[in-house]
Amino acid sequence: MPDRTPADLPAGPSAAPTPSRYVENKPPRGLYVRVFIYVVATHVLLAFMSLLVIIAKSR
Repeated sequence: MPDRTPADLPAGPSAAPTPSRYVENKPPRGLYVRVFIYVVATHVLLAFMSLLVIIAKSR
């Protein structure tokens, strides 16, 4: 037997509770680390390629 009768339950459209969901406000810390590594690696690669071009031009 149910503990509550239909008369005890709230009626109307506002009776259903709104579903709560998890909303992440900020990205995970690992994302910042990966972006930093990618940016640094890209700049290091660009510097190396620039150095190769400078060396090739001087010969």
